[in-house]
Amino acid sequence: MIDYIRGLVAELNPAYVVVDNQGVGYMMHISLTTHQVLQGVAGEAKLFVYEAIREDAHLLFGFATKHERELFLLLISVSGVGPNTARMILSSIPPAELEQVIAGERVAQLKAVKGVGAKTAQRIIVDLRDKIKVGATTLLNKDERPGEAYDEALAALVMLGFTQQMSHKALKKLFQNDPSLSAEDAIKQALKMM
Repeated sequence: MIDYIRGLVAELNPAYVVVDNQGVGYMMHISLTTHQVLQGVAGEAKLFVYEAIREDAHLLFGFATKHERELFLLLISVSGVGPNTARMILSSIPPAELEQVIAGERVAQLKAVKGVGAKTAQRIIVDLRDKIKVGATTLLNKDERPGEAYDEALAALVMLGFTQQMSHKALKKLFQNDPSLSAEDAIKQALKMM
């Protein structure tokens, strides 16, 4: 099994990325969350991989963080949720927020995702609510949660090799001082702090 692929980003669009590793281009299906992280990466990227091997196809799914891949694996373990549906869920709801949606049993938010009906949404919550670890953003009050820029910065820092806890601590401090920070500025400032 392939754990990750590191190489130059040869092609990037919201649905997939092609990573060139020593002259071989690996096409991986990605979520919008991973796409946003890769937009900020110049040159080399490291993507964690899930291989879906079927009779008619051998597909690779790429993730900017191990955390996103873990959530993907949990989602596809639910009956009725395939790789494409799991990718659609992760594209619609960022990983940290998805954990909160499942923990908070917010069926309506899952139902809003294209391809997820009421029964599937309920099954996801029932099957996964005891398996997920609610992420660091739940430590913040609802009003203090910085949102998309925070999630992007956290994913990028984790991808760079910093722990989620260390990254959260630095970002929490930065976003409390300036909630309007862009993901790019937050990453730059966090790197100076760590």
